[in-house]
Amino acid sequence: MIPSLAVARELDRRGHEVFFVGTERGVEARMVPAAGFQLELIRIGGLKRVGMVQRLATLGQLPLSTLRMYKLLRRRKTSAVFSMGGYAAGPPVIAALVAGKPVVVMEPNAAPGFTNRRIGHFVTRALVSFPETERYFPRGRTEVTGLPVREEFFNLQPKRRDVVFTVLVTGGSQGSRTLNRAARESWPLFRNGNFPVQFLLQTGQPEFEALHAAFAASNLHGEVKPFIVDMPFVFAQSDLIVCRAGAGAVAELAAAGKPSVLVPFPFATDDHQLRNAQAFESAGAAKLVLDRDLTGAKLFEIVSELARDRESLDRMGDAARRLAHPGAAERAADVLEEVTR
Repeated sequence: MIPSLAVARELDRRGHEVFFVGTERGVEARMVPAAGFQLELIRIGGLKRVGMVQRLATLGQLPLSTLRMYKLLRRRKTSAVFSMGGYAAGPPVIAALVAGKPVVVMEPNAAPGFTNRRIGHFVTRALVSFPETERYFPRGRTEVTGLPVREEFFNLQPKRRDVVFTVLVTGGSQGSRTLNRAARESWPLFRNGNFPVQFLLQTGQPEFEALHAAFAASNLHGEVKPFIVDMPFVFAQSDLIVCRAGAGAVAELAAAGKPSVLVPFPFATDDHQLRNAQAFESAGAAKLVLDRDLTGAKLFEIVSELARDRESLDRMGDAARRLAHPGAAERAADVLEEVTR
């Protein structure tokens, strides 16, 4: 939703009328009205990683939802449809293709999701974050634009070296049990090794109290929070970031030019987080550790190794920065204007 809203705001700034399509149970039901845009509700479910009952229900909803979207596009005289994929994108995108409306998709992951894979050969333009993603779409219709990221990440200056090595561990706003556990297991190792380290940990609400108490008992420097509001500020303080490999996370790492240890969520749809992490590792921007392999000992080993080899750490940061694409929202708006002409 955050990249979609960035594109919507740019289109609105240019004088275009924008509306969203989504479900009442998705985050769009909260975020779109709060941003001042209209949300047209659709009844549709997923097809991937769901049971047979849900799959049959979705297939039953698809024709009627697509017909409703077709009528909606005609009634609102829609010029183009912009899609970031996801199950809610299916009916409006199919309706747009039937109606002969231009469809521009933004695929933020190294491997497209189910919806974008299915409609990939029919889209007008595809905006991707990784060069290897271009093979999923028609030749000549793709462009590497990256994902819209807050400007604060691009404006971060390289961190000056300090005696104390600062590690940010974050599993996202909900936290990650794997990352939380590994961080907790590593604290005695860092303490016993007299390693000059500072931990910044975003735990998510469910495990915050236990981890906050454990960190206080570790006598290490740092801070444990359930949620970090100003993430760019914390990025600026960090020498190394340990996190998942979702599209938003890796885009922020690239924009900030930060070296990272990427631990892909093993149950991500179509294993897209693993593909994202592999792309970053191949570029020399990150270390990839599988979820099942991340332990406190492994985290201690990687952090210790990188802290002793600051040159490698700097090279990883430079490689990450080369994957950044500023101005993605503006470019997406340009493309949408181009296809409508």
